[in-house]
Amino acid sequence: MPTLQFRFPAGRYHATPAGYHVNEGQIEWPPSPWRLMRALIACGFNTQHWMNVPDEARRLIEKLAQSTPSYCLPPASMAHSRHYMPLGSLDKGRERTTLVFNTWADVGDGILTICWDCELEADERSLLATLADCLGYVGRSESWVEAKLIDDPDATDGFDAFPHVSNEHPGPGWEQTSLLTTVHPESYAIWRQKKADAALAEFPLPEDQKKPGQKLLNERAKAIDPFPTDLLDCLQKDTAWWKQRRWSQPPGSQKVVYWRKANLLEVAPISMPQLSRGHSVTTMLLSLTTPSGNKSALPTIARTLPQAELIHAALVRKVAKGQRVECPELTGRDVHGRPLTGSHEHAHVLPLDLDGDGHLDHILIHAKMGLSDQAQRAVRSLDRTYTNGGVGELQVAVAGVGNSDQLLRLPHKIGHSARGLLGQTDQSSQSHSMTLNWESVTPFVPPRYLKKSGKNSLEGQVNAELISRGFPETKRITILEERGKSLRHFIRVRRRGDNPPQPPVDIGLAIRIEFAQPPDADWLPLALGYGSHFGLGLFSAVQIEKDH
Repeated sequence: MPTLQFRFPAGRYHATPAGYHVNEGQIEWPPSPWRLMRALIACGFNTQHWMNVPDEARRLIEKLAQSTPSYCLPPASMAHSRHYMPLGSLDKGRERTTLVFNTWADVGDGILTICWDCELEADERSLLATLADCLGYVGRSESWVEAKLIDDPDATDGFDAFPHVSNEHPGPGWEQTSLLTTVHPESYAIWRQKKADAALAEFPLPEDQKKPGQKLLNERAKAIDPFPTDLLDCLQKDTAWWKQRRWSQPPGSQKVVYWRKANLLEVAPISMPQLSRGHSVTTMLLSLTTPSGNKSALPTIARTLPQAELIHAALVRKVAKGQRVECPELTGRDVHGRPLTGSHEHAHVLPLDLDGDGHLDHILIHAKMGLSDQAQRAVRSLDRTYTNGGVGELQVAVAGVGNSDQLLRLPHKIGHSARGLLGQTDQSSQSHSMTLNWESVTPFVPPRYLKKSGKNSLEGQVNAELISRGFPETKRITILEERGKSLRHFIRVRRRGDNPPQPPVDIGLAIRIEFAQPPDADWLPLALGYGSHFGLGLFSAVQIEKDH
């Protein structure tokens, strides 16, 4: 039986039951099956780049629609906030406002389990697992969610919310609630055919062979417009669509009575959500957008260094909260404020242009030592940043959490760029005539004065830093003159903070590195030199022909 587990990182679940106004202060608990299936479909379009619902997704949704799920619910309490929203008009010289309630279920760090009584094929189960992994929220957008498909039979024992069965009562300590779910796909198809036939009977086609006029065709199309073609079509209609057609609830839906344990939503103090202990990750990927969605308004790649400094400063402020900062993976300092020594295992904040349009669209935060709970909370809570001289604020959202190898799963063009950072190419195997080298994505700024030879030569400085980071020595280092010209407009000097370290010489080089042996994937991505923790000196793998 397919079973999903939901955890809400913000500790909140926001959703209003069907048929209620948001200001009535009601909470849909547990999440209705209708809402869950709409969320899975929306996730497919948003993260799997569907243009239309694929066949395996159609089969998956139709199988889930034929089963009414049962739930294991975490402890929860009711909570709300209220504020006066301005209406944009004056009344006797004062701005008019309206009182708005925002109600939610405070679930803390609890786990919600949902189980459907059906069997899925292997491809359907794989798709459900993928959609669950990519699901960002359920309900209103404040209801962030981490979901996964599980295979634990013990997780389905002891349901405390399940559909009512005629002439059966679970006994004292239970109450009834209604949830919106789907009708059976075949039942909807039969009902829809009857309604369509009745509607079209008022606009019959000509009995002779004469071609019907456009007016008649338009009238017939309008007559059946209120009836979506199938259940999948019903699930994709938004509220405005079915209200305009005078539906009282979404087409293809029905209300089902559920039993749930009484007093599941108590009024109690809000518990602070906690990340699960021991869940350390090394990599978090953030996406950057503008409120208008205009990509050309994003900061250019030349602003890699200052944009990384802005992000880093914001994260440190969120960790500190006005107190002394003790987060070595973000600050690069120990509990006594002394710089960490060793192999650069603390966080690299790497602004990236993954779609190749010359504008920064993602921020990669990578720390080999791992990101602690408080560091992860700081990253998750960052929802906006700015750019000096920009058109306004930039919106920030978490796009992925885990280890750096998860970048290999990114799709399309951004996946091609991300794979290069991890030493992967689109060729499944390397040809004997090709070799894998590393070339500058952002300028390499030497950390010491350059000399012609010795440990302070270009080769000496690069090799010394590679060894300090655990990489093998190089076989060859080449300066790329043409590539360097395209990188010369990058900002290469840090400006933020008290007396930020300055490079010995403000120069940026584009170089190619050929290793004697492939580097360990655990140390990638590769960034070297001055400002490497803020996006400078970043390298990507490329395949070039071997010298003969």
